[in-house]
Amino acid sequence: MAAINRDELRAVTEKEFAKLTKLLDDLDDDTANAPSADGDVSIKQVIGHRVHWMDLFFGWYEDGKAGKEVHIPAPGYKWNQLKPYNANIYEQTASRPWADVRAELDDRYKAFIAFLDSHDDEELYAGRPHAWTGKWTLGRWAESSGPSHYRSAAKYVRQILRERRAVKEASA
Repeated sequence: MAAINRDELRAVTEKEFAKLTKLLDDLDDDTANAPSADGDVSIKQVIGHRVHWMDLFFGWYEDGKAGKEVHIPAPGYKWNQLKPYNANIYEQTASRPWADVRAELDDRYKAFIAFLDSHDDEELYAGRPHAWTGKWTLGRWAESSGPSHYRSAAKYVRQILRERRAVKEASA
């Protein structure tokens, strides 16, 4: 269920980030860089993707606030082009050190909490609409860019960790 005020949004953000960081805190480079069993992206790439989308959200907000054109999801892309767009993010993240990607996630989380703390319920959920948010409130966009992304990343991390355990058990 979606948050309906800043306090709920902050609480769900903290909760989902805590769950994700609990999974990430003890990961070594090999585990962070290992792709899923079907050859999909690594944990590091998924986390890099989440960092990137947080940056997009902050950019959308700042461009909208400045009266600039807001390119959603990104300049030159439409929603139906997310697969190639995300593939590019994954590719760019693949060669980056895990420690850097992990530190960026923490930095974006802190920035996101500061963003929430600097906006009231009125701006996030009630009035003062932003042209770029369409039918969604600013709070709903924030939720999809923050805690929803943390939740889906945690699900992916758990999947890869289960796969790695199964492989180890099968080879033992």
